[in-house]
Amino acid sequence: MELKEPKTQEEFEGYYDLRWRILRYPWNQPRGSEKDSLEDMSIHLILTEEDKILGAGRVHFNSNDEAQVRYMAVEENQQGKGIGGKILSGLEERAKQRGTNYIVLNSRDTAVPFYIKKGYRIIGEAPTMFGTIKHSKMRKDL
Repeated sequence: MELKEPKTQEEFEGYYDLRWRILRYPWNQPRGSEKDSLEDMSIHLILTEEDKILGAGRVHFNSNDEAQVRYMAVEENQQGKGIGGKILSGLEERAKQRGTNYIVLNSRDTAVPFYIKKGYRIIGEAPTMFGTIKHSKMRKDL
């Protein structure tokens, strides 16, 4: 397995496709909803095996002190195998290299235990997505 930043058009297409299929399609959200205005100012990571993207994630910077992780996605048949943890660690490391003091994220309630195991703590409620997916705001000091 290789953790890397997507570089080629093909890698970026696969990266955004995974984000859409895992995070948007099940809730009937259109293609394009897996992106936002911060894509060009973010660090993107993919975990690949034999050129197949197994997982993806992104970190962007809200300030010099605060980074935010978004769009964590792992192929359904690969979940529970440590892929998300490797991506999250890579994003945290890149945030540390930029001098960030802490990371925030909005976690789906189903993913809260994963983030707690990785050292995050709940600091409040976050907006409910698509009217059904409850989220918690979480933070980890680096």
